[in-house]
Amino acid sequence: MDWDSHRYLECFFAIPMMGAVLHTVNIRLSPEQILYTINHAEDDVILVNTEFLPILETIRDRIEPVKKFVLLNDADQPPETSLNIDIEYEALLAASDPRYLFPDFPEDTRATTFYTTGTTGLPKGVYFSHRQLVLHTFGVLAAVAGSGQGHISRDDVYLPITPMFHVHAWGIPYIATVMGLKQIYPGRYMPDHLLRLIQREKVTFSHCVPTILQML
Repeated sequence: MDWDSHRYLECFFAIPMMGAVLHTVNIRLSPEQILYTINHAEDDVILVNTEFLPILETIRDRIEPVKKFVLLNDADQPPETSLNIDIEYEALLAASDPRYLFPDFPEDTRATTFYTTGTTGLPKGVYFSHRQLVLHTFGVLAAVAGSGQGHISRDDVYLPITPMFHVHAWGIPYIATVMGLKQIYPGRYMPDHLLRLIQREKVTFSHCVPTILQML
């Protein structure tokens, strides 16, 4: 549960590559819907930005499968919370073995899941396999790579303004990584902050829905 961040990008790769399933929780759902998706997906571990601790605190007693909470925190001091935080993300990385060997598994193994909200009733779970992610990445890459309007090249500077929980930000972070682009992850979408980032980092490629453009 995070805004668009470098940690989110790391999780895009690391969690599926270790054989686990990355559930990109839709933080714009109501607490009750978030609770439903966590329980339905049978999440074992939740990585949570400090800003979303209050949401989890309200539903903690009804979260059934979760065994650990990992804190995503940019502050020097840990926040006050009633949740039992097991470890902070950066401390987890610091304690890890840099020689870790990712396991081999079938290409149709589940890699990620998210929940759609465009229908009636409760959110519906959708899974992507490793094969689907790779084929989607290379398929879109073949269509959009190049120069000119609407294309992306190695010279671009990329900043997503489509949430990473929304169908992997349309899969563009995977493409940007494959191409070796400089990537800027803005955190929470705040107009002044976004405009400063775009200007300071000389962003040349992004994507979003019309409501984001209206906000800017």
